[in-house]
Parts: sequence; structure tokens; C-alpha cells
Amino acid sequence: MAEDRLNIDTKTLEDNSDLRQVEFEAEVSDERYQFAVQYDVLEALSTVSPEGDAVAIFKQHADEIADLGVIALARDPDQEIVVISENDLD
Repeated sequence: MAEDRLNIDTKTLEDNSDLRQVEFEAEVSDERYQFAVQYDVLEALSTVSPEGDAVAIFKQHADEIADLGVIALARDPDQEIVVISENDLD
């Protein structure tokens, strides 16, 4: 059975304001991956700017981000860091 969610390791959440993304590690089917979710996605999910509050917004929308992460991983599984972008918001 294919996994349809990420298991996000919240201890690894890091706001990378220079790149405008929150970076984190997550597990899918016993494999660990590096992810980043762009600020634009956080803003689309929350309708507020993530500047200065990106990790808090991430935590509020972790379930949606976990679902989007699977989409991004399927699109680009061989990248060092799988980036969740607005393209994954369908």
C-alpha cells in the first residue's frame, strides 16, 4: 500500500528566511527525506504572511503540508531537498 502522508519530524523544523522556506525532515514508507515548504505555500494555506512566524504557521497547517509533501515527493523523488511549492496546491 502506498503512503499518502508524510510523518513530519517536528524537531527538525527550521525557518530559512533567506530562502523563504521552512525546512524539515519527514519519513515516508520507512525512508527519511529532506523537505522544504515555501513561504508562498504557507501564505496560501493561512492567508497571512509567514514573515517572522513561519514555523508557527507550519505547525498550524502540518496536516495539509504532510499531504502536499507526498505530492511533491512523487514529482521529484531524487532531489536532495524536496520542495513543496504552490504547484502542489491543486
